[in-house]
Amino acid sequence: MTLRIIDMRSRPSFLHDFYGATPGTPSYDVVRWLNTRVGSRDPMHFTRSRDVGAFVDEVREAGIDRAVVVGRDTPGVRHSNDEIAALVAGRPELVGLGAVDAGALAPQALADEVERAVRVLGLKAINLEPAWCQPARRVDDPALMPVYEACQALGVPVSLMSGPTAPDFDDVRPEGVARVARAFPRLPLVCYHGFYPYVNEMVGVALRHENVHVVADMYIFAPGGRLYVEAANAFMGRQLLFGSSYPFRPMRQSIEDYLALGLRDDVVEAVMGGNAARVLGL
Repeated sequence: MTLRIIDMRSRPSFLHDFYGATPGTPSYDVVRWLNTRVGSRDPMHFTRSRDVGAFVDEVREAGIDRAVVVGRDTPGVRHSNDEIAALVAGRPELVGLGAVDAGALAPQALADEVERAVRVLGLKAINLEPAWCQPARRVDDPALMPVYEACQALGVPVSLMSGPTAPDFDDVRPEGVARVARAFPRLPLVCYHGFYPYVNEMVGVALRHENVHVVADMYIFAPGGRLYVEAANAFMGRQLLFGSSYPFRPMRQSIEDYLALGLRDDVVEAVMGGNAARVLGL
């Protein structure tokens, strides 16, 4: 069986110090440390993506058809949407996702930047990281509503970053995802890190709302993460999407490890690429 593989969460290390761009920095050490915590056999693998050419080479060698480069717009880590668009331009292996910071822009400016990112720059979705804003927000915060409204009107997904590295665990609980999914039923929501460690709650949200999609990425291998697999084999087969979370886990190893999770054959095809192609319109 030849699988089409779309990696829904990937960022080259050269993109920012947060991803390990600069040896000898605290961020570089954190990238190496986190790799050891999520099962990377080679915790220094991220040093390979020193430039875009090396990154694309690694994508190809891993057997990935498309790697989704996720933009980030928080006070701590910012990439402009123009930067992401330039990175993926002319490189068919790469897909770009834009980002906006609801704490930095007025409502109309948020909506305008979403439209520019999608219509002008050609980015395939908008990424939000509410828990990392200043002040921190939850996913159903009223300040985010203009983003959801604009993306639903444009027909593109919103991705939501969550997980145990958030400053406050209370800000990454998935209950708010259910409220957003209910308020915007035509809007695909892509939940990065699977809102780990709230796995049971996230699975429950996905059961109720078919427009909720889960990218458990590296946390599918953490304690309790196999519940995502059980759910995919039961009802969530069209809602679970593969992501390596590179540079925090190796590309090729993550593919191999996903294929060993025990997903049914028909579910494997959907999870490893089919679902992402449908959600992003690839």
